[in-house]
Amino acid sequence: MYFYIILVRKRVKNMMKYEIKKVFSRTGGRVALLLLLAVLGITCFAALDVSYVNENGETETGPSAIVKLKAAQKEWTGELDEETIRQVIRKNRQIRESPEAKADNIHLNQIAYSRGQGIREIRDLLNCSYGEGFQEYDYYRADSLTEEDAGSFYTNRTALLADWLDTDAKEQFSGAEKAFLLAQYEELETPFSYDYMKGWTQLFQLAPTVIMVITLVLGYLVGGIFSNEFLWRSDAIFFSTLHGRSKATAAKIRAGFCIVTVVYWAAVLLYTAVILLCLGADGWSCPVQADWVSWKCFYHISVLGKYLLIVSGGYIGCLFISFLSMLVSAKTRSTVIAVTVPFVLIFVPSFLANIHSPAVSRILGLLPDQLLQVGTALNLFSLYFIGGKTVGSVPVLLVLYAVLTAVLLPVLYREYMGKEIG
Repeated sequence: MYFYIILVRKRVKNMMKYEIKKVFSRTGGRVALLLLLAVLGITCFAALDVSYVNENGETETGPSAIVKLKAAQKEWTGELDEETIRQVIRKNRQIRESPEAKADNIHLNQIAYSRGQGIREIRDLLNCSYGEGFQEYDYYRADSLTEEDAGSFYTNRTALLADWLDTDAKEQFSGAEKAFLLAQYEELETPFSYDYMKGWTQLFQLAPTVIMVITLVLGYLVGGIFSNEFLWRSDAIFFSTLHGRSKATAAKIRAGFCIVTVVYWAAVLLYTAVILLCLGADGWSCPVQADWVSWKCFYHISVLGKYLLIVSGGYIGCLFISFLSMLVSAKTRSTVIAVTVPFVLIFVPSFLANIHSPAVSRILGLLPDQLLQVGTALNLFSLYFIGGKTVGSVPVLLVLYAVLTAVLLPVLYREYMGKEIG
């Protein structure tokens, strides 16, 4: 009996390998992988486009620029407390009042700019905190601040939210949702820890593009796993074999899972490694709110936590969309229709987003394309009332589509196993 079990396992494993081999033996499959590598190369090149203005007002690029920018921003590593904010406001004012900054000469202006690169990211936080409104951003707001303003750096964040909830967003949220948002803001631990975070900010900026391209490529690769038997007129042979409707069907599902898992993580980890090795992984323990892009985020997570949510969400999204493509492939017997599924799920919501309606926004917030751009979803105020509690959309998306992906497996198996020949 033991040797029989081993033999069955080997046969199933060989079936799976054969299905994977069929996918990558096709010219289209190889071209898709090459396209993915090309996109990764272009994306990494764009993410590594970091510049630094030296003391002579000259712009530098490349590895030397990264080293100098990192050294300048590292000088401000530590707690972003009131005293640090005072120092940043003082230094920014000194730079703005210098003869070089006031000169009507671009080269001299660049020299003045070079002196503020170490505080550039903190200056952006000042623009967010001391803005006129919650949804407004004025690049020059920090230039009008005085050192006496430093004490309200963190309290401004909650005050602006409260004002927005009472005015512009008055009808957008329920009383419980408003209370939830304010509580999340007030419970955020301050002062923030601050560090050089250029590696992470550049990685986050283009992560949605990378994950969406991976999803489209995977949709193409797995879209024909089930329908190709009908295209090649081999379905009669496939279903008439001893294990055609059982182990062979399961082998196709396993092959799809392996292709999605290996390709996704290989691409994501390659992208991550290139960016962080070149720009550095410093700042991973800082709260996401220490980056001005996530200043309004109400989730209490670190930069590393944000990264883990992005890649985990992307993986779950890729699995769901890929298995849905495989189900459409099995049901319609058409590779073309199956391949269009990722395109529809990714691009159609962007058109529907132009419809300004709270109900539509709540629906769009739970569509699978949000998993491919979790970094953006973390900055949105998409709230849902579940089990008597108000929660953000991100944990709902992760749980919902993990469950739906698991449900798709037996549905896909039964759909293909019950197919009629011809």
